[in-house]
Amino acid sequence: MMSLPQLRSLFDGRAIASDDASYDEARAVYYGGIDRRPALIVQAKDVADVSRAVSFARASGLELAVRSGGHSVAGHGVSEGGVVLDVRAMKALNIDSAGRTAWAEAGLTAREYTNAAGAHGLATGFGDTGSVGIGGLTLGGGVGYLVRKHGLTIDDLLAAEVVTADGQVLRVDSATHPDLFWAIRGGGGNFGVATRFRFRLHQIDTIVGGMLILPATLGIITAFVAEAETAREELSTIATVMKAPPLPFLPAEVHGKLVVMAKLVFAGDVEAGARAIAPFRSLARSVVDTVKPMSYPEIYPPDQGNHPVASIRTMFLETIDRSVSEAIAEHLRASTAQMAAIEIRVLGGAMARVSADATAFAHRRSRIMATIAAMYADPSEAAVHDAWANNFARALRQGDGGAYVGFLGEEGAARVREAYPGSTWERLGAVKYRYDPSNLFRLNQNVPPSTTERVATPCSPPARSNVSRLKVAAS
Repeated sequence: MMSLPQLRSLFDGRAIASDDASYDEARAVYYGGIDRRPALIVQAKDVADVSRAVSFARASGLELAVRSGGHSVAGHGVSEGGVVLDVRAMKALNIDSAGRTAWAEAGLTAREYTNAAGAHGLATGFGDTGSVGIGGLTLGGGVGYLVRKHGLTIDDLLAAEVVTADGQVLRVDSATHPDLFWAIRGGGGNFGVATRFRFRLHQIDTIVGGMLILPATLGIITAFVAEAETAREELSTIATVMKAPPLPFLPAEVHGKLVVMAKLVFAGDVEAGARAIAPFRSLARSVVDTVKPMSYPEIYPPDQGNHPVASIRTMFLETIDRSVSEAIAEHLRASTAQMAAIEIRVLGGAMARVSADATAFAHRRSRIMATIAAMYADPSEAAVHDAWANNFARALRQGDGGAYVGFLGEEGAARVREAYPGSTWERLGAVKYRYDPSNLFRLNQNVPPSTTERVATPCSPPARSNVSRLKVAAS
């Protein structure tokens, strides 16, 4: 078997170990408080590099972490003592503006892709943060600014290139390896390394979008959600209820008081957008209102560059009435974190019209996605803020006990199971057994391989792609 030094020599300075000056920067992920020290960080430049690194990890038995943007809440983009496969240098993007499709490598961020597509007046819906890598976001489902108008990110995924646990490079779509294509649309990184995606693009020249900040009384929280549920499908909203931080664009008199900090995107006619947003503006006198006609890429402002320690819990809700709003306000006021918030995304629309079993994202009928977060600087405070987040989540829990896998932290196997309800779990386990029977891809929200359930979709045998299979040469 090839040794780590031998593998390192193959990557021409792109394999970083602890003796490299760039090691600490290379192992850092988005969230603070995650201090894992991998044996090697491989910065892949192409699919051949990915195949070589996967084959080495399989042969060596070392834990394999795969990183795109590095935003995993659980820190799955870095391993303790294992190999990190970092695809952030893989940023090729080929846009077919006439055919409204794009092939995009997994190292691109949502902002990079959106800016390039926006130059053609086109867009694919990703999440709400520009620095998130499209790799992990897509594999988890993708709930963002176009979710009601055009559905999840995976609803615009037409094909993908995937390196499986045996080092093969597979092209997957609805006709070729349909079982794997079904699984990667919501099943996370359990089945291989997705190196390229083929997305559908939508014509979106101008949106009506921006930020609307309102005082967060119980009535306004409840009314905001009600308006979002009945709004036209062109309008998607992401409302964060929080104590107003002492930011320069916020008046001093609201600092420390609860506000609704809402991001709105109307993907349609400007005049219709103004009418759709008017009911939100009428809820109260706004603290800040930046909503206006703009190009779609403008919805992604520059990131602040901070790396907060975070306690995060995600869930689906059926309703936010006045009693739920009261629980929200009570828990936010009780938090001692530097920032405590709940993010509310009203779903429905195009996302809900897709069958629940069409992809591995099974929460098509869920009405509201809520994400609780406490942000703080000192990792030693984690127990306090984890307890707060757990209590908050218990207070809000309703009949929909599911979870969005893209926002799950380290919450245990039972919570991962809740992310894949009903037959989805068994079906994913069968696909996992077919493509990764030894569970090489386990540093994720893991679905173990299982032989208890037959895969429901037609299967074609794993076949060699046109890209030669790359093996690690014996030393």
